Amino acid sequence: MTTVLITGANRGIGLALARQYAAERADVIGCCREPARAKELKEVAPTSGGHVQIMQLDVSDEASIASLKGALSNQPIDILINNAGIVGPETQSADCIDVEGWIKTLRVNALAPILIGQALRDNLRRGFGKKLVAISSDAGSISIDCYAGSPSGRNRYAYRASKAALNNGMRGLARDWADDGVLVAILNPGFVRTDMTGRRAAGSSASISPEESARGIIRRIAELAPNTSGAFQDYRGEPIPW
Repeated sequence: MTTVLITGANRGIGLALARQYAAERADVIGCCREPARAKELKEVAPTSGGHVQIMQLDVSDEASIASLKGALSNQPIDILINNAGIVGPETQSADCIDVEGWIKTLRVNALAPILIGQALRDNLRRGFGKKLVAISSDAGSISIDCYAGSPSGRNRYAYRASKAALNNGMRGLARDWADDGVLVAILNPGFVRTDMTGRRAAGSSASISPEESARGIIRRIAELAPNTSGAFQDYRGEPIPW
C-alpha cells in the first residue's frame, strides 16, 4: 500500500491530489493548518475506507513540523508532496517591497519544504517509493520572461524569488540524497484555478482545473526515476528551463 503525505491538502491542488490518491486506495496523510476547518478534506476521509488521515501542520512553524514528525514516528512514507504555499504580500514590486511579507514568503515556499524533507527523511528512507515532491512554479525560472507569457507575471518579486530558491534547494537534495535512494520531483502545476489565483488573477488565463493538474502531477510522480530526479518539469512532463 502506497503512503502519501501532502501538505496544504485542505484546498486547491492539494485537495485534488488527496482525493485522487484516495480513489486509488493509497493511504493519504493530508496535512493542513486547521484540520477542524478543512471541510472538504474532512468529507473525503469517511468515504475513503480509512485511507485518509488528517493531521495538523503549520509549515511555517518549526515546532509544528517537529510535532508532525513525533506523531508519525517511524511510519514509512512513500511519497512526500510539499504542496503548501503562498503567493506573498500585496507589495512585492520593483518600486517597493514588504520586507516581512517577503521573508514569510521565503519561509513558507522555500524553507519549509527543506525542513519538512529533513524532518521526514528517515520516514522516506523507510518507504518503498522514496519520492520527495515540490510543487513549484514556472515563475521560479530565471529563463522565462515573466512579463511576456508566464501567468505568474510582474510584481511578484517575493513569490518568484521563493520558487527559484525552492528549485535550488530541491535540486541539491536530489544530488545529496541520491545515495539514500530518494528521488526528487520539482513540478510546475500549471496556472490552476484556485483560491490563490482567483484572488490575484481575476479575469486572467487561469484555465487548468485542480483535478487536471493533479492527474498530471500524479503521473509525473509515478514516472519519476533516477534519470529525472532533480529535473524541473511541468505537470505534462515538459521540461522547464532553470
